[in-house]
Amino acid sequence: MKLLSPDELARLSPAETDSYPSPIPTQIVASEEFFPVAQTARQKQVEQRLNARADAHGRKNGLNRRQFFKTAAGMATAFMAMNDVYGPLYGVSEAEAASVETAAERAAALSGQFVFDGHTHFLRDDTRITAFLDMRKAVGKAKWNPELAGKPQTLDDLKYENWKKEIFLDSDTKVAIITNAPSDVPRDWFITNEDAAAARRKINDEAGSKRLLAHAVFTPGAPGWLDRVDHDIAVNKPDSWKGYTIGDNTHKDTSKYPWRMDDEKLVYPFYEKIQKAGYDIVCVHKGLFPPSAERAFDRLRPYVDVSDVGQAAKDFPKIRFVVYHAGYRWAGGPVADAWKQFEETGRVDWVTDLAGIPEKYAVTNVYADLGQIFALTTVAEPRICAAMMGQLVKGLGADHIVWGTDAVWTGAPQWQIEALRRLEIPKDMQLKYGFKPLGAADGPVKTAILGGTSAKLYNYSPQHAGLESDRFAALKAEYERNGRDPSNLRYGYVLNG
Repeated sequence: MKLLSPDELARLSPAETDSYPSPIPTQIVASEEFFPVAQTARQKQVEQRLNARADAHGRKNGLNRRQFFKTAAGMATAFMAMNDVYGPLYGVSEAEAASVETAAERAAALSGQFVFDGHTHFLRDDTRITAFLDMRKAVGKAKWNPELAGKPQTLDDLKYENWKKEIFLDSDTKVAIITNAPSDVPRDWFITNEDAAAARRKINDEAGSKRLLAHAVFTPGAPGWLDRVDHDIAVNKPDSWKGYTIGDNTHKDTSKYPWRMDDEKLVYPFYEKIQKAGYDIVCVHKGLFPPSAERAFDRLRPYVDVSDVGQAAKDFPKIRFVVYHAGYRWAGGPVADAWKQFEETGRVDWVTDLAGIPEKYAVTNVYADLGQIFALTTVAEPRICAAMMGQLVKGLGADHIVWGTDAVWTGAPQWQIEALRRLEIPKDMQLKYGFKPLGAADGPVKTAILGGTSAKLYNYSPQHAGLESDRFAALKAEYERNGRDPSNLRYGYVLNG
């Protein structure tokens, strides 16, 4: 099974071998959900400034560039380089960037912050999604990366063990949800609902606490789908539900069962069924469908925006609807297109529409997940990231924004956590659009987004969860003592040249 055509594949390289190993990405890394765009001129400037700063700071700290990049000071230096190019959007000091000790003190002070990642992935052991593997083999054969030549390649970096390390050891994430993606071809689900439930059981048994929650994916219109929901309720007992209105996102060209959230005949019986079983959280994949995708898969266009969210929320006020990717359209296209749209109209498709739903429909049960969109826009155009955060906080409220990273596609999520902790909406944007500041890393807005919102959604009490004394806390403490070793790898595709 191939996700990309031979022509598309020839234009790509694997991110884990051909992307710049900096603390934050310096070009777009794509998962299976969209085709990446080339590194922009500004991203190249960030990379150049980061190199210069890292070499200078590294020498003062007795470290080479790669070693320095693995420290908290290396992370701070990356945000200094971003500020050099994009303006002062990230709170970071020269002292912190220049001193490993100073940066480590700040990182330690924030490491206990409750971070609940509501959007993480890994691939099943018997996956047929081998485009990542095919690319690694091609790189080795071409001798672009001599370490890969003549060496068997695996997909292990995208599977359970590395996911566990990057989520729970290489980041400040305390609790996560393992989510999933369906396919009309049963073998091409990322993982099954049974796999998700098994991972939840394995992690929580190993930790001795509740560190992982699990989705069950529902597939309206597919043969026997409601019977499958009954099975998941009885056997897998998910913490919440997730659906893809696009249908089969892996095989968009043949997707058989797209659906709308406000379909009274098809989908409303599902809402009624899960409510009766005691569930009240439904997560739905939206967006990631730029004009190029619309041209290729125009029949799916009516199903991917957020026009069906408001009525469903109004008709089922006791269900909390979490819109994944916040409906952001522009992934896979130049982020400059999103910035141009915002500058000209004050809109960002379809994030602005999502933020307007509470007022338009008089509802309070709509939430936005930041998975993938925060990573993409922070890397490519942080001003559009700030604009979207401003709109979502203004329209939905910080207590209705869910932190999600879509890891492991973009590697360990610590850089995304740090980006939100440091991001501020520029003053001119605050004044022009009526946006409120995001505030301090541990202030009320960012505390809500990073963990508070999901804690309330899932009735999770960090104070009573025993996270500070469980086996994962001890494992992470030992990992830190022995010298943490984040890979700074991303997994997916980058565009050549």
